[in-house]
Amino acid sequence: MATYGTTIRRGLPRVPGGEPWPPGPEGAAPALAAEPEPTAGEPERGERGRVEAQPEPAPVEVGRAGEDPGPAITASGPVRRGLPRVPGGEPWPSAAFAARVAERLAGAGADRASGREAPAPRSSTVPVRPVPDAASSPGRAVAPTRRPSAAPEPERIGPYTRGQWVGAALLTAGALLYAAAMVVLLTRWIVSLDGVRAFIAAYPGAYPLPAGAPVGIPAWLGWQHFFNVFLLVLIIRSGWQVRTERRPPAYWAPRAKPRGRISLSLWFHQSLDLLWLVNGAIYVILLFATGQWMRIVPTSWDVFPHALSALLQYAALDWPTENGWVHYNALQQLSYFGVVFVAAPLAAITGFRMSNLWPARAKTLNRILPVEWARAVHFPVMIVFVLFIAVHVTLVLATGALRNLNHMYAAKDVVDWTGFWIFGASMLAIVAAWVAARPLVLAPVARLFGTVSGR
Repeated sequence: MATYGTTIRRGLPRVPGGEPWPPGPEGAAPALAAEPEPTAGEPERGERGRVEAQPEPAPVEVGRAGEDPGPAITASGPVRRGLPRVPGGEPWPSAAFAARVAERLAGAGADRASGREAPAPRSSTVPVRPVPDAASSPGRAVAPTRRPSAAPEPERIGPYTRGQWVGAALLTAGALLYAAAMVVLLTRWIVSLDGVRAFIAAYPGAYPLPAGAPVGIPAWLGWQHFFNVFLLVLIIRSGWQVRTERRPPAYWAPRAKPRGRISLSLWFHQSLDLLWLVNGAIYVILLFATGQWMRIVPTSWDVFPHALSALLQYAALDWPTENGWVHYNALQQLSYFGVVFVAAPLAAITGFRMSNLWPARAKTLNRILPVEWARAVHFPVMIVFVLFIAVHVTLVLATGALRNLNHMYAAKDVVDWTGFWIFGASMLAIVAAWVAARPLVLAPVARLFGTVSGR
């Protein structure tokens, strides 16, 4: 092994006027002693004179002067004292502190020799208590720390959630109820005026029909009424589905024209339209053939003041005196006339204009009836039908339900439950058709008239 005999170079003194450091005998710097032979277990120097890294002994934890460093301070010998902190002072650390450290080191060495575990060191920092795991703490389960997951997005029906729809419906119902109450109170005040009383006395709400007008409602009119309601409800349902669906579940195409493909919902809507038009044509023919047209077609200009009088009486919740078995009041007559001879033709014409049955090369017809106009009119007409059904059903049930239902469904002018049970059966049929109007049921029927595909 290599040895060293080189004289150590001495540096500046540690205090002004003192001896150069490190001190030596009579001013001579000591030479490094020859390196002893390595014993068993000691590291040998490498080729370039470096000593292989070995774990150092635990360092001494030193706090501030005068503080007790705790029993965890360990070292292999006495604590080395360094320079004084102030000129002319005592080397640091102080002798008392060094003695206390040496005493603790001796105690720690005795503990290790006897096999006892030395107490944990104290520090000026706050200790962090580790969380025991299940393996180190039997019988105690520790839940893993997880970041709370984000709340799932609420399900939406269209642009709003279910709760928002319920809240909007309740708010709308409350607003409508409040508005209706205000209208009733205002109308009752108007009706109490002397001039309005005289007007209602002169125009009670109905005028005499022409001579020869039929009395009563025949059975065929009741059946036509049921078919009309049945088809109209399904037309409104399918029309709304066509308007709102983004991805049709299936498509239908005629066999003669495979490229004329439309959605299965639109095929159902147009098929119902054709049946409704056929039923309407039969209704109009029978209406004029039997003279029943005089019940819904105005025959005198007095219909308008009578209609205004009937409207005031309805709004004041003072129902006008009427006899639907003989004739309708003027407001009913104008409403039925508008639905049969205005709204129904507009719905048929605009629907035909938007369908694939319209001749695309008919330039003159396209200029007379542009498709943009048809789209702008068709949907409001559907809203008119919805409002008419709501008001019509409300008044039928509020102005003598059993007698009115017998007129409409049983074709008799008595007060019993026959018309009510027929009406209930018709509602069940409408509900069953509403539920069954889905691709699983519609596709086999559509295949009888064309080709049904998923794409």
